[in-house]
Order: sequence, then C-alpha cells, then structure tokens
Amino acid sequence: MPALITYQTRVNQDWVDYNGHLRDAYYLLIFSYATDALMERIGLDADTRGQSGHSLFTLEAHINYLHEVKLDTQVWVQTQIIGFDKKRLHLYHSLHREGFDEALAASEQMLLHVDLAGPKSAPFGERSVGVLLELVEGQRDLPGAAFAGRVIALPG
Repeated sequence: MPALITYQTRVNQDWVDYNGHLRDAYYLLIFSYATDALMERIGLDADTRGQSGHSLFTLEAHINYLHEVKLDTQVWVQTQIIGFDKKRLHLYHSLHREGFDEALAASEQMLLHVDLAGPKSAPFGERSVGVLLELVEGQRDLPGAAFAGRVIALPG
C-alpha cells in the first residue's frame, strides 16, 4: 500500500507568523483535519458518529517541528497506524511537500474510542476494527515512525 494521504492543503496567509512561517498551532490544526479524514476512513464519519453516539477523543499528541513551512506551500499529511487495541488508536502523522524528501513535521497521537452518552471509553465497532486491520497490514512494509516515542528532556 502506498502512503495513506489523509489531508492536503495550501498554507494560507492567516496561518503564517511574523517570521513568515506556519504558526505552531496550525500544524496541530492540519494534523487534526488528517485525523478527521482517518475517522471517516475507518467508519467514524459524521453520520455514523451521529447514529452510533461514538467518536474518538485525543488523549495525547506530540508534535515535532522539523523544517520551515512557508506561505502558499502545498502540503499533505501521510498517516500511519502504529497500533490499536479494543479502545485505543496509536497513530503517526507526517507533514510533507513536493520536492522535499524529509518530513516537515510529525505528530504522534493516542486516541480513545468513546461512547458519547457517558462519555466513557467503548470498544471499536467491527467495521472500524476491520478497516484498521487492513490498514495495519497494508502499512507493514513502511519504515517505522521516525519521531514516535520521543520524550522532551534536557540532557544531563
């Protein structure tokens, strides 16, 4: 399976800071839209969420800002499933642009499948599990998530 591209956009003027770079908050926005697209792919689209009362909540997110992203740059997010269990989804987004081989940014995220009536955690439905299994199998030969599992700390 080729890379799973979950979101594409152009960096617009409102997203750029005084240095001419994409503001840090907008990296998270872009990755959030990629998560929304992944949710649709695994059967948690708006209609299904409304009918089932189930959704995903973000438990934790880490962002690595790796290279500058400037105004009008066309970018896309590639998404890799690191793993999942009956209620949680561990994923990795990387931000890319044409003509540059390295990731511009990376985001590792842990999501929780939730019954909104509680709200409380709930097992994924059969459809979601099936699609997640297919994605994991299709991504088996992809390189590992380079910036996953990192910890912020000063040396020493």
